[in-house]
Amino acid sequence: MFRVNPTSLTASTNDDAAKLLGEPGNDGVVLCADYQTGGHGRLGRTWVAPAGSSLLFTAILPRQVRSADLWAVTFWTALGVADGIEAATGVRVDLQWPNDLLIEGRKCCGILCVSRVAGEHAWVGCGVGLNVARPADDPELAAVTPPPAFLSDVAPDQATSADRERILSAILAAFKTRLDALDDAQSIARQWERRAALEQTPYRIAVDGEAEPFEAYAQMLAHDGSLVVRLRDDSYRTIHLGDARILRDAL
Repeated sequence: MFRVNPTSLTASTNDDAAKLLGEPGNDGVVLCADYQTGGHGRLGRTWVAPAGSSLLFTAILPRQVRSADLWAVTFWTALGVADGIEAATGVRVDLQWPNDLLIEGRKCCGILCVSRVAGEHAWVGCGVGLNVARPADDPELAAVTPPPAFLSDVAPDQATSADRERILSAILAAFKTRLDALDDAQSIARQWERRAALEQTPYRIAVDGEAEPFEAYAQMLAHDGSLVVRLRDDSYRTIHLGDARILRDAL
């Protein structure tokens, strides 16, 4: 179903996977790197992951998804990663819109999917950067603001560098279990809402082109994965994917 193709060094597993999408024989391939020289997240932000500290992989789905439902794959991936982490380490992470996993309010994992669209269907690579074992005295990591979390912060005996392969196996097993759910994007959204305990969660949101961030209470995911929030004056607003970022200092 999934076949892991490890490497010690690459620029970006997502960039590598993008070249393989839709090509014969690549369905289910998982590109996994020990270190990335050009790792990146949403909106081109740099992803800092010292060598040996993190799970850095892109899993090419073994089946196509509907192009109209591509927005749901990020939420589907988050659910699978959360399931795998809990199964492998006992750690229950929190989900934050649109693509982050948190431990005690600090980011431990980011998700960025890549796709190749062919009409009504698309091939997808699910890119995951998961902080596993906190390295000691890393200056690049120390400069990251706000400070990230690592699984080893709360499960030091279950989240060492040597445990990364076991954690990856658990995540891929969760992906396999959830594959059929990709046929129902709205069901994925509802499952993500429940797992995230989304309703009434406070968010501090910075929207592109607006001078100041604002605080609001999450209500639900819209039909396309946008976030519907309730403002302090009790009005409602829809925050579109790709137009905003969440400021974690408000959580």
